[in-house]
Amino acid sequence: MSDAAKQAVIDSLDISFRYPDDQRAALITKVAEINGVAESQISLGSGSSENIRTVVQMLQNQALVAGEKFQVIVPHPTFAYAELYATSIDVPVVKVPLTTENYAFDLQSMQKVADDFDGISLFYLCNPNNPTSIITDTVNLKEWVGNATSNHYFLLDEAYSEYVTDPSFESGVAWIREEYSENIVVVRTFSKLCALAGMRVGYAVASPQTIGKLEAFISIDNTNLAGAVAALATLDDEGFLALSLRTANQSRQLVEQALDELGLRYLPSQASFIFHEIQGDVQTYIDRMHEHGIAVGREFAPITGFNRLTLGRPDEMAVFVQVLKSFREKGWV
Repeated sequence: MSDAAKQAVIDSLDISFRYPDDQRAALITKVAEINGVAESQISLGSGSSENIRTVVQMLQNQALVAGEKFQVIVPHPTFAYAELYATSIDVPVVKVPLTTENYAFDLQSMQKVADDFDGISLFYLCNPNNPTSIITDTVNLKEWVGNATSNHYFLLDEAYSEYVTDPSFESGVAWIREEYSENIVVVRTFSKLCALAGMRVGYAVASPQTIGKLEAFISIDNTNLAGAVAALATLDDEGFLALSLRTANQSRQLVEQALDELGLRYLPSQASFIFHEIQGDVQTYIDRMHEHGIAVGREFAPITGFNRLTLGRPDEMAVFVQVLKSFREKGWV
């Protein structure tokens, strides 16, 4: 985290006996300003994971009140929290595999699942996707959302949107500003680029009407003082945000160059991690990396032969590259 954020946390200790009402209000104002929306269109969460939960709960409640069925539709594989929250409250989850040719979302198959269902459907779409690190084609996604019926909802998880370099990418926040659809919720987090994962701060953006419904399922006083002041300080620390993005790009280039040299396929990363090929058993690869003091990601079924690598600092990734090349010399990758 930035030095400014650390100092803000330290400075807040003397008032930690108070509830963070003022700081929470200031953060809502700042987040609304950054996203170009009204404050009534922002719901803060304890990490964006809480915002994901509230969307699932809000729609489940809406379905119960209306006497309708409710399901959650997710691409597979993807970030699991929407699925986990839905499963915990007995909401059925339908997993739609990614396309085999380029590991993209199969929009037509997901839509068919909703069309064949008599009730409310929520599409959870992580964009860029985790673990593949690629974005969904903006034109196709926007057209799909725009043609949706009133009982089809879209939860767009943009946890990694700050890392996107593809100029074709368009945030769902822009569609909310345009009032393109009432049925869109975008969630974002301070855990990635802002380096505040431990502070648990995230937020949802939607129409004022939808935010009002979501707020009924948010924990009261869910924003802690340290998280609020750290988030505010980081948003004002333009130098740190630029450094955070620059080092991530440097690390990505370093790893991609090594993967190119070794002839290992990887998907075009638009996030702070790379999904790359492993020639050999992935679990054995994970164990061997662990023996060298390096933690790499797990395998994400049903995709086999790939590993998700989080990008650390460039000096850390230099160590990873050295170890990876030593594995090639031993015929392990």
